[in-house]
Amino acid sequence: MAGLLKTSCRLGALAAFALSLGLASAAGEDAKRDAKRPWLDPTLLAAAQKEGPLVVYSSMNEREGLPLFKIFTDATGIKVNYVRAADTPLMSRIAIEFRAKQKTWDILQTTTINKVPPAMLAQIDPSEAKALSPDARDPGRRWYGMYANYNAPAYNTKLVQPSELPKTYEDFISRKQWVNRVAIDGTDNEWLKAMFEHYGEKRATEIIKGIVSTLKPVVTDGHLAMARATGAGEYAISLNNYVNLSMNVKLAGGPIGVWAMDPVALMFGQVGVSALAPNPNAAKLAANFMLSQEAQQFIAKFGRLPTRSDVADNPPGTIAMLRKKKVIPVLLKPEEEKVWQRRFQELFRPR
Repeated sequence: MAGLLKTSCRLGALAAFALSLGLASAAGEDAKRDAKRPWLDPTLLAAAQKEGPLVVYSSMNEREGLPLFKIFTDATGIKVNYVRAADTPLMSRIAIEFRAKQKTWDILQTTTINKVPPAMLAQIDPSEAKALSPDARDPGRRWYGMYANYNAPAYNTKLVQPSELPKTYEDFISRKQWVNRVAIDGTDNEWLKAMFEHYGEKRATEIIKGIVSTLKPVVTDGHLAMARATGAGEYAISLNNYVNLSMNVKLAGGPIGVWAMDPVALMFGQVGVSALAPNPNAAKLAANFMLSQEAQQFIAKFGRLPTRSDVADNPPGTIAMLRKKKVIPVLLKPEEEKVWQRRFQELFRPR
């Protein structure tokens, strides 16, 4: 009996030792996971997993957005309902829902969050934000830049030779061969403001009126659609577009190229959390993920330009090319947006 007791004690000790090794191994795996994914806050994750599916409103196309959030779901177990629309419809939708006090969305990802009334957005302090460039962080803590949205013209490489490209916006006025073959998005107010800041009001007005008179640009609706249309040869030139979207078409094999001229307007693809978020913990966790190195490396595959110095741009050298020119950050407030939209419509009105 004493022998059996001793054997039992030894087995118990061995079991305890094995358990401690197992716990140590699990702790080691957790540490490795945390090192790989520093955005994955365990306390926030536990709270988020008790909530419902995360609701994301985004202007990022589904080809990028859906696999991006699959990474999030695989890492957290949190399901995501992804609602994709262009900037303008998203802004209208969230305004209507906020007035009705509807708790409908958690995360907003688009280029126009800086124009959203502050009361509609929660103030958040994601740990990954410290790795962002300073101008990609809202001083009011209501949005953060997930990617840099530089503005520059683009051209169809089958229709236009590099030697034909203008070196300044004034040069566009002499390119009469491109009449009715140039496009610009009807909401490029940030680009317009940068033009006025760079050239001054009088000269900028003269240049744009000259371009409109000579080339009769087609005013389009949707930056990605315009990039694809330029790559498809529907337009020879995009007078201005988001560089990351032109690069998206290029990386997909489209015959499109980008070149830089003064000025280069800079805005951001931003992330914000709803003040009425139905799943506030999941929203904060997702926002932190979207700012992480892991997320920015993923979207860089599609030509989106990082706001973190530890993520390389794609194609390499794109940011360096743009930074050789005068970069003007432009973040319009809602009241400024209306002023510049009216001015844009006046200048690009068909004559």
